[in-house]
Amino acid sequence: MPNIPLISLVIGSIHDRMTTLITRAHHRGDGGDGWPASIGRFFLRLGIITFVLCALAVTPAQGRWDIPYWDIPQTASMADPSSFPSSPLPTPTPVTLPEEAHVPILMYHYVSELPPDADSLRRDLTVSPEDFEAQLAYLAEAGYHPITLTDLTLYLTQGYPLPDKPVILTFDDGYADAYTVVFPLLLKYGFPGTFFVLATPTHFESPGYMTWKQMKEMSEAGMDIQAHGRDHVDLRGRSYDYLVYQIVGAQEAIQYHTGRLPRFFCYPSGRYDADVIAVLKSAGYWGAVTTEWGYTHTRDNLFMLPRIRIRGSDTLESFVEKLEWR
Repeated sequence: MPNIPLISLVIGSIHDRMTTLITRAHHRGDGGDGWPASIGRFFLRLGIITFVLCALAVTPAQGRWDIPYWDIPQTASMADPSSFPSSPLPTPTPVTLPEEAHVPILMYHYVSELPPDADSLRRDLTVSPEDFEAQLAYLAEAGYHPITLTDLTLYLTQGYPLPDKPVILTFDDGYADAYTVVFPLLLKYGFPGTFFVLATPTHFESPGYMTWKQMKEMSEAGMDIQAHGRDHVDLRGRSYDYLVYQIVGAQEAIQYHTGRLPRFFCYPSGRYDADVIAVLKSAGYWGAVTTEWGYTHTRDNLFMLPRIRIRGSDTLESFVEKLEWR
């Protein structure tokens, strides 16, 4: 590289010399139409010096700076060809999604003793605690594996595996016995349960229903709290705003009180139409269960999932027959 400090020093000296000559000429009275001879000689010398300095500026100094850039040694080395794969990597095998799933979704309502004034509907919807525990014991002994609706959905849509002999336990309406009877028994057997609850405050003023605090406790223990609407009403033929109130309102209330967003819906009394399904999908639900009989599920019927009703009149033998029906 040029010696920049040296060049600066020379130029500074030239400036000082020029200033001195002009000042002397002024004091001697030199002037007129021409320059003094001393100043002329100075500019001749200045031209020679300027030429030399320019030559120094454009001529690289000896040393590492005169090495062309293409001669600079490279630290990287070529990869050893022997390290390359001998053949192309195999193409990943695409996931083949199942066409259907045969999973019984059991439907319960009350699990309690019958009240003295029970009518025929209440007797039909009520399974005694003794019968319910006998059914759970059978599921455990027979090798059934209770799963959730999320597990079923992921199997159908993503190909996630299911355990052998899967079964889903669902409980409608959010009655108080879901907390006092069902919840402890499910914990005893290590089974998850899905609870479809109503989200209208008036229900929680009744001792016959679970409280938000109880549902939050169940959710934190691994139970699945899902939506059944704000009120137990027929949703068919309703306005869009009313459907949003019932479907999205229930979803938001459950998320607020339990900290978990519901992804599944249970149609009140099993009644629904295309508008109900459309609002469910737009609200981010993944599926919905009906009261229709069956346990064959496909990707096309995730919002029309059939179930198997367990009645108060079922014996253990009839329970097993329903469970194993094909």
